[in-house]
Amino acid sequence: MAVLLALACAQTAGAAAAPVLRVLAWPGYAEPEVVHDFEARTGAHVELTVIDTDESMWQRLNANGGGDFDVFAVNTAELQRYIRAELVQPVDPALVPNTRAQLPRFRQRSSIPGLVHKQGGVAQTYAIPFTYSEMGLIYDKRQVGIPPTSIAALWDKRYQGKVLAYGGGTHSFSLAAQMLGAASPFKIEAPMWPRTVDALIDLRRNVLGFYNQPEESISLFRRHGAALMYANYGTQQLHLLKAQGVDAGYVIPREGALAWLDCWAVTRRAREPALAHAWIDLLLGEQASRLLVSRQGLANTTTESDSSRPEVRLLWLEPVEDAGRREALWARIRSGDRASRVLAP
Repeated sequence: MAVLLALACAQTAGAAAAPVLRVLAWPGYAEPEVVHDFEARTGAHVELTVIDTDESMWQRLNANGGGDFDVFAVNTAELQRYIRAELVQPVDPALVPNTRAQLPRFRQRSSIPGLVHKQGGVAQTYAIPFTYSEMGLIYDKRQVGIPPTSIAALWDKRYQGKVLAYGGGTHSFSLAAQMLGAASPFKIEAPMWPRTVDALIDLRRNVLGFYNQPEESISLFRRHGAALMYANYGTQQLHLLKAQGVDAGYVIPREGALAWLDCWAVTRRAREPALAHAWIDLLLGEQASRLLVSRQGLANTTTESDSSRPEVRLLWLEPVEDAGRREALWARIRSGDRASRVLAP
C-alpha cells in the first residue's frame, strides 16, 4: 500500500510525463511480458539495459556514481564492492510484500553472506534475493552409468579428455580448494596454495577444454562427446543440453556446491526509489518467477526445487582473498606452466 501511495503521488505530481525506471539486468531477467505488466500497473516506462559480465556492470554503475540507474541485479559477492563504494542504498523489505512468499532460506537474509550490514548500529538489508544456481555436475548418462557423487570426479582419469570445466580463474581456485577440503574455498590459506595449484594443473591435464559462456559449453559438450562437465551455470546448462536432445543428468556433489545468488539492489542515487521497490516486488511475483524456470532454466526464490531443500549444502559466493592473484596464476596454469613456475614471483 505504501508503495502504491508513493507511486500515485509521483504520478500526480508529474502527470505530464510518465516516470522512467532505469533497470540494469542480466539476459532473461526482465522478460517482455513482465516489463509490460509493470508498465501497465504503474504507468511508468521501463528503460532496460542488459549486460553480460560483472565488469561491464561495474563500469556502467561506477561511471556516474550509480546515477544512471535505479535498480540492478547483482550477485552477493559482487554486491560487496557496491556497498563499499557507497553506490547502493538499503532496501526496505516492508515495501516488497512478495518477500513473504519466498522460501525460508531466502527470507532469512541475515544468514546469507553479504546481504545484511549494520549501519549506525542498525542491521540494513542491501538486496533482495531473486534467482540462483548452484554449480553442480552434468554428466552424459550414456557414458557415465553411475551418477558421480563428488567433485573429485572431474579429476578421475577414467574421464580424461572427456571433461569440460569453466574457464574463470577465481571460481576454478574455489573449486579446487573445495575439493581439497579447505575450511573456506573463498579464503585460501598460505600453506594450501601449492596444493591448490597442483590440483588445478592436474585438472588442466584431465579436461578436453574450458568454456566461458553457457552456449559455448553446450556446443563443446555435443561436438566432442563430453562425459562430464562442471556446470558453472548449473541447471541453465542442463536446460540447454536437454533442449538439444542430450540425455544428461545433474547432481550436486556431497561436498556441497558453490552457488551464485543474484539479487535486486537499489542504487544510492535512484531517481525513482518507490518504483524500484515496486519493480523488485513484481519480479518476485508468479509470472516472473515462472518464466525464470521455464525459459531460462534457472531457479527462483519462491518455488521448491531439488537444490532448495534445506539439507542441500549451497556455498553462496563470497569475495575471495585475492582475485588478482588467482587470475594471474590461472593464466600460467592454463598456458601449461609447471607448478614451480606458476608460483614463482
